[in-house]
Amino acid sequence: MDDINLHYRFMNWRRRIREIREVRAVRYRERLKRMLRDGDVLRYHGNSDEVGCFVAARPLSKRIRYFEVTIVDTGVRGMIAVGLVPQFYKLDHQPGWLPNSVAFHADDGKLYNGSTVGQQFGAKCCRGDRIGCGISLDSDDGQITVFFTKNGDEIGSVDIPASPEALYPAVGMHSLGEEVLLDLNADWGMEDDDAQMIVDSHEEDWARLYDVKVTGTLLEYVGKGKSIVDVALAQARRPLNTRFHYYELEITDAGEKCFIALGLARRDYPKNRHPGWSRGSIAYHADDGKLFHGSGVGDPFGPRCFAGDVMGCGIMFPRDFNLDDDGDDWELDVVPKPSEVQNDLYANNDDEEEEEEEGEDLEGRKVMVFFTRNGKVVGRKEVALPAAGFYPTIGMMSTGEKVRVDLQPLSG
Repeated sequence: MDDINLHYRFMNWRRRIREIREVRAVRYRERLKRMLRDGDVLRYHGNSDEVGCFVAARPLSKRIRYFEVTIVDTGVRGMIAVGLVPQFYKLDHQPGWLPNSVAFHADDGKLYNGSTVGQQFGAKCCRGDRIGCGISLDSDDGQITVFFTKNGDEIGSVDIPASPEALYPAVGMHSLGEEVLLDLNADWGMEDDDAQMIVDSHEEDWARLYDVKVTGTLLEYVGKGKSIVDVALAQARRPLNTRFHYYELEITDAGEKCFIALGLARRDYPKNRHPGWSRGSIAYHADDGKLFHGSGVGDPFGPRCFAGDVMGCGIMFPRDFNLDDDGDDWELDVVPKPSEVQNDLYANNDDEEEEEEEGEDLEGRKVMVFFTRNGKVVGRKEVALPAAGFYPTIGMMSTGEKVRVDLQPLSG
């Protein structure tokens, strides 16, 4: 009977995750017309008689409040616009031309604020120039301050009425040959302490960070990326529990080899091990689509994952499961001893590696762990829950890898 109930609950959660992902697929889908996108490069793909426009998938917010565009080629006329628009902006209009939009135009240096008539704002821009656009966090009630930069220096700002609609990064083009490099995760140097606290506040979500740089919800690999000992690890401050039982990451940059792992691990998990390699852990690995469960040898599990894919991991807790919400107060009942871990991707394990006692898992109550890819359940596995719970744990191991993490995607 318990197996039937568990299966029924699992199918309900599976349906719920699918529904949420379907909503997000509509909400967070980039839009473009008469443009081609190749990675971070945007190119005009029209006949110069009509405007081409790109609208990013996600709006600016307190977490991500700035983006930049570098002009690679001005084309025939250099009619490149950078600004903010509502999500469903008409894609045959330059940003700034229609109501509730604002943009800086490179060809004439003018600011367009909901009108086809611009106002002189800054200098014209040419090939190699970097144009930035962001929102200020200290705007007055009912107003939003939008600022623009050129090559790292602020040009100026404008206050626009706050709207229920969010403002999305947008790029417009209008002549053959125009091409730009898009950076939706650009950093803007904030000198005031309050702004710096907002950017850094997400470090509090993580109990341990090794060779990982945190910028808001973005995690970036900063290790050497040369051998098995160069694993970077990010482990959340709190374990999954009956209230927050699922989390996700989006691969924003696969780096050199996409050695990205998403999973769960005990609180004292070794810092130089990918999630899943050592006992007391389980993880889905993006580079080969395998499931690693307390062993360096993975099992075929699901598809490989690439830039743009969203990977998820959660726990189906038994109905009568009770768990303290704050994992910081828990005591570890088991302190593991070192033992050797093997990995089939790396045959040359050396003496620098830590060792752990043999065995896949720490003894504990059984729970069902499941993994998703782009909103669809890939698979599940029953495992023993460590004494202090399972903590969301992410591993990276090659240069350039970046992921955006949502530790509570099903809340709210």
